Amino acid sequence: MVDARFQDGDEGPLRLLAQVVADVPVVSALLQDAVLPATEMRYDARRRRFAVLVNRFRWEDRAAAEREGRPFERVRSLLTVEDVRAVRSQGIDRRDADQVLSILALDWAPGRDGTGRLTLVLAGDGAVALEVETLDLRLEDVTRPYLAPSRRAPDHGA
Repeated sequence: MVDARFQDGDEGPLRLLAQVVADVPVVSALLQDAVLPATEMRYDARRRRFAVLVNRFRWEDRAAAEREGRPFERVRSLLTVEDVRAVRSQGIDRRDADQVLSILALDWAPGRDGTGRLTLVLAGDGAVALEVETLDLRLEDVTRPYLAPSRRAPDHGA
């Protein structure tokens, strides 16, 4: 009998919950270079929930794709943030269906008594700042992976 290896497990959709500060860089790394139309952001003030549907580059699959010589992938993912008290944005016209946004990072700035500001930092000096009661966000893949249209991994010239 041979022991099972991590690589033998079935790959499933990504489902992450972030409720402590140490989780934010993990979610940020997975969302780096995610793209979305400006119209794919919603804030439900009554439920205090912000949601954004993105086309996420599958960074967690990059090494395997390179090793196996197969194309890179993207996947549609839903980022939801709970307990949102206010949303502010800059550099975005959410009514412009043709405006495509690219996420560079998530940034957390703690406030008093567990409150804080979660900022979606966007390419081109855009940003969406969420004032939250507490850190509570989820990232979930909602489709099967698909071939990245560019067939390349994002490159920041590093």
